[in-house]
Amino acid sequence: MPSNDKPVNGQENPSFSDLIDQAPPPPVLELDGKHRTRRLARLRAAWKESWEEGGFLYQRWDEVFRARHASWHEIATWIKAAALFGGISLIVMMVDAAGDIASTTLRGLSVVPAVPTAGDGSGLWGTVDHPIRLFLADQAAHLAVAPAALYVFWQLTGLLAFVGGFFRNSGARIAWLLFGCVTLAMVWSASPAGGRTAATGLAALMWALASIFALRGLTLQPIVHNHPPQFQPQFSPTLHLHAWLPAPTPAGDDFDDEPDNIHPLQR
Repeated sequence: MPSNDKPVNGQENPSFSDLIDQAPPPPVLELDGKHRTRRLARLRAAWKESWEEGGFLYQRWDEVFRARHASWHEIATWIKAAALFGGISLIVMMVDAAGDIASTTLRGLSVVPAVPTAGDGSGLWGTVDHPIRLFLADQAAHLAVAPAALYVFWQLTGLLAFVGGFFRNSGARIAWLLFGCVTLAMVWSASPAGGRTAATGLAALMWALASIFALRGLTLQPIVHNHPPQFQPQFSPTLHLHAWLPAPTPAGDDFDDEPDNIHPLQR
């Protein structure tokens, strides 16, 4: 059987199955009244030989050990294939799980009664949720849309804004702030007059607690980035001096025709 491994020291590196076939048949041994087969002995001999320096398993382990400090192009092909297969399998599992979660969430959101009943206003969540459903049901009577559709849209808006804000999306955080303001307004409008302040305050506290996660990392302090200028002009002042020298005196001129107080400049 041909081997796909690189030759070691100028010799072909045998594969694991070749080592099994080339191993000498050991003598039959007895243990507790039973005989060990030659096949088992060959496997043991091939296993030990493959872990020796230059063996098949020794080289594979060495490739795994060196892959920690090597670049992607230097990693062995079989390691790349295993990593890609594992990554693709993980992505498929995550997409499948996300699809199931989204389907379950949408099914739960869609199962909403068209008109809220009197028993829906019990508990902390009911104190906030019941006025919202009453408000949407009252407004849907004047619109060409079902109250359940408005309620589901309100829930989806809050869910998407919360998830997007958690991942620090600016648009989702703006939607989350608008969602909170609109929710507080609906609770204030549809709550009973006697408990309107308490219901609105409770809704504000719930929204503030959820904002801890939806607005995580948001700060009101200005962020100052000090970056050095990319271009720094270089100033190198220079001083230019111009000296004028008189023309050289022609040969044979004895200066007899010049006044005695004028002498030529000597360099």
